[in-house]
Amino acid sequence: MDSEIKEEIPVHEEFILCCGVETQVLKCGPWTDLFNDQSANRPKLLIFVITGNPGFSAAYVPFVKALYSSVNKRFPVWVISHAGHALAPKDKKILTTSDGAGPVVQWLSSHIPLLRGRGSPVWIPGADMAPLARHAVIIRSLLLFPTIERMSESPNGRIATPLFCRFRYALYVSAYLLLKPWPEKIKSLMIRKYLQMMNLQTEFSLLNMLEPFCLVNAAYLASQEMMDVVKRDNETIKEHLSKLTFYYGTVDAWCPKEYYEDMKKDFPEGDIRLCEKKIPHAFVLGFHQEMADMVADWLKDDLSKI
Repeated sequence: MDSEIKEEIPVHEEFILCCGVETQVLKCGPWTDLFNDQSANRPKLLIFVITGNPGFSAAYVPFVKALYSSVNKRFPVWVISHAGHALAPKDKKILTTSDGAGPVVQWLSSHIPLLRGRGSPVWIPGADMAPLARHAVIIRSLLLFPTIERMSESPNGRIATPLFCRFRYALYVSAYLLLKPWPEKIKSLMIRKYLQMMNLQTEFSLLNMLEPFCLVNAAYLASQEMMDVVKRDNETIKEHLSKLTFYYGTVDAWCPKEYYEDMKKDFPEGDIRLCEKKIPHAFVLGFHQEMADMVADWLKDDLSKI
């Protein structure tokens, strides 16, 4: 399956500026320009994936390919990195976004017809629906292993909070001193060995994993998450509950099982699921096919109406 996906499914790379910072977008499927495609085969829905932290979108390529295949290649699947978590090659053109309601919404409104009154719905997994719901028709939002509350209190959070909040600048200095002098060949070799160990295949560079600038941005985002992701936004969840699916893990040290139990208690009528396959939080590393198949199955009823 993986080799078939790799050979037959095209993925297009773009870089945009979000608030002046380089941001990578990977588009799976033949529809790279939804505005200018006026053919009868133009898709009626976009599956849009927002990464976790660190936001290395290249690591999600096997997942988006598998998901694209699992929905019978009917709908494009795009994934966007976090701003500053990927650096564009020197010869790569960087697109700009117009002023608007926020960086992701800016880019969506510039590249997806629906947001200008044309086209059809957008499905956004793992995203904050509050700002996006005002600009797009969202069919469903899937929050996979959702870090939406009490991050600093989770098992991983108790380690990450002092590391990223108190010693962040020491990490910055260490990253630059240790990694900046390394030749690119050495970094490429290390990344290649890591990908082989994780059985992860992607045609896009993951050198950003060892790029100090990207690691510093990921560390800063982590520090903000530890401080800001505290209380669950029940008001927003209640408002959009019919369009939300939550998927919690049983071996997830970022959002432990008790968070799932609390959600079930507070929203008994919601679509709140518990993983029975011991899939880890970082599901893109080795479990992309299993997750893609499950997501496609969950979307079956919604997609059948398109």
